[in-house]
Order: sequence, then C-alpha cells, then structure tokens
Amino acid sequence: MRRVAVLSLHTSPLAQPGTGDGGGMNVYVRELVSALAQAGVSCRVYVRRWTDDLPERVEVEPGFEVVHVPAGDPNVAKEDLPGLVPEFADWVAADLEPWEPDVIHANYWLSGVAGQILKRQLDLPLVTTFHTLARVKAVLGDFEPERRAHAEAEVMACADTVLANCTPEAEQLVEFYDADAERIETVPPGVEHAFFSPGSQAGARWAVTTDNRPLLLFVGRIQPLKGVDVAVQALAKVERDDARLWIVGGASGTEGSTEVSRIRSMISDLGLTDRVEFHPPQPHHLLSTYYRAADVCLVPSRSESFGLVALEAAACGVPVVASAVGGLLTLVEHGHTGYLVESRDPDEYAAWIDTVLGDPVLARRLSISAAARARTYTWSTSAARLRRLYEDLANKRPVPCAESQLVLK
Repeated sequence: MRRVAVLSLHTSPLAQPGTGDGGGMNVYVRELVSALAQAGVSCRVYVRRWTDDLPERVEVEPGFEVVHVPAGDPNVAKEDLPGLVPEFADWVAADLEPWEPDVIHANYWLSGVAGQILKRQLDLPLVTTFHTLARVKAVLGDFEPERRAHAEAEVMACADTVLANCTPEAEQLVEFYDADAERIETVPPGVEHAFFSPGSQAGARWAVTTDNRPLLLFVGRIQPLKGVDVAVQALAKVERDDARLWIVGGASGTEGSTEVSRIRSMISDLGLTDRVEFHPPQPHHLLSTYYRAADVCLVPSRSESFGLVALEAAACGVPVVASAVGGLLTLVEHGHTGYLVESRDPDEYAAWIDTVLGDPVLARRLSISAAARARTYTWSTSAARLRRLYEDLANKRPVPCAESQLVLK
C-alpha cells in the first residue's frame, strides 16, 4: 500500500466550505483523499491548527487521517501564513520520517513551498495542485503579492508533477510560468454522485421551504473574485419580475465583509430586497437540495481553475450560466448543458437566464444533458489516475530541486 503525505496548510478538509478560506479546495482534498483511501492509498492530510481545541489527529476513515500541525498562533491572518511555512514543514518532516511516505502531494502555493522544503529534507517526489494561480488572477484584476508568483514558479520547477484540473489550466501553467509541459498531468476532479444527482424540484423546494417562482442560485464564498455582484445585477435585468436569487455562502478573505456590505447596498439600490435571500454555508451533502430547487445556477467568477459548483449543479440536472474562463470552459458546453458568457455584462447573463426560464422544453433538454455530462466525472476515476501516478513517481528518482530563494518573513 502506497503512503501519501497530503499538505493542505491553510485550510482543512474538515472545515465548512463556503466561508472563510473554505471552498472548492476543501471539497477537493476531502473527496479525493477519501477516494484514494478506498483505492488502497493511505493518506495523512497535514493542516495547520486553526483553533486551540482541535485534536492532534482525526481518523476520518481507514486510510484517511487529518493531522493538525501546531505552527504559529491559531488565529494568525492568512496574509501572515508564509512566515509559518518553515515551522509547519519542520513539524511535518519529523512526523513523516517514521511513517516513511512514498510521495508528497501539496495543495495551494503555501503547501507547495512547504512541499519543496520537505522534498529536499526527505528526498521524496513532490506532486503539486495549485488550485489558483497568482499571475492568472492578476490578469483579471485580482492582484496577489509578487512573492506568491515567484513561489509558484519555484515550486513548479521543483515538483516532479504539477497537476492541472483541466486543459485550460495546463495551458496557463506553461504560458504564465513556463512550466515544463512534460511534468504537467491533467487530472479532473470528480463529483460525489451519491449526493449530487437529479431529483424532484418540487420535493427540493418543499425541503428548503420555498415556492414555485423562478429561482436562480449562487453557491460559494462571497468575495470579489466570485462575481456575486454580477449575479445580483443580472437578476435586475431578467424579464421575469418574480424571479429570485439565493446566495448560499459566507464572507471570505480580507475583502469578504466589505463585499457583503457592498452587495447588500447594491440589492437595496436596485430594489431587489424582496427578491434576494442570503443563506449560510451549507454542509456539503445538503447542497444538492439547493441545486435541485433551482432553475439556473450562476457561476460568474472572474477566474476558476475548475469550478466544482458548476459540476455539482450539472450533476443535479441544473443548467449553468457561467463565465467563459478556466475550467468552466470544459465543464459547461454552450447551448448543450448551459451557457458561457464571455463578458462581465449582466445583460448577457440575463439574456441566457431568460432563454432558460422562457422555454421549459429547452430547460429540460439542458438538464438532461448536464446530468449526463457530469456523470463522466467521478472521484474514483481521479483517484485511480493518481494512484498510478504515485506508483510511477515512487519508483523513480525525484527530479533535482533547488533550495528556495523565497524570503518568507
């Protein structure tokens, strides 16, 4: 049985997605590691302890353990986490040596830097999934500290394999970072079809206590990157004045609270107070009820490395209207499973929403096609591909890895 050390420094697979730093990456790590454990790969997920009362180790299921690493003040701001990476890596190294893992799999750039340190200390192959990329975000107006972009480039040069969630992300790794294309593997995430599958819309609406008026759904963290403002403005433009928008998620990041206040003011200014509802982040397995209750799921993100919300909605048979960016380009087939919007113009979003709401036959066709396409994405398939990758890497000498030149303090 192979053993894999999974690094998820800044956010835990046990945390509630949709608020704080919890989002698609939490789901990715939790579901992928669970599938790997069921495929016979033993995984330890190392997370920085974020509250004082956490147990050091949590066995989620056989072969899936979460380890809370005591690195720094549990309440430290995310912006200060880079300075804690060496302490995190040293603790993990001491814990790993007697366990003798075969591979390190790092998630996000902070974990990638820790993985680079551990690779040099333990002489192990390193797999990295970045989830988001600083230089891609910068092109779209979401600027990150320059040290992050430098760190990402260093980690890519050090990693034995860089995982991309989709072809557009693989192309971005080469275009923006000059990553070695021969060391990039595209392994799409999956969706848990036991939870996310088509079902009765009437039953779902009864469960979430709503009526039969048209319902638009936004699921995710409330931050500028996710484009909640576009969803609200699109609602103001749709032809049906009885259509509503539900926002399921919470404030995230340093701009989260400000963004919530801005969105609430926008809703009031547009006269939409009675047509927009905020719902707190939901346990992941309950989200399917919200998807099934909706007529359209909106994913107006400025960038998405993959877009798990779009995949989950599609798996529930809900047409998606999404930004034509990143992984959404591969998840949404324009005119067949939903619609892609090239611009940030709310009028364009509203036009496609009106197309779905105004034609029940079309909506049904989109629903069937979306669910069928989503069925091709499974976590077991992702885990099987990664298991083979880990096996190959464990039987090779790790690629040479230079010492990091990044100043983390």
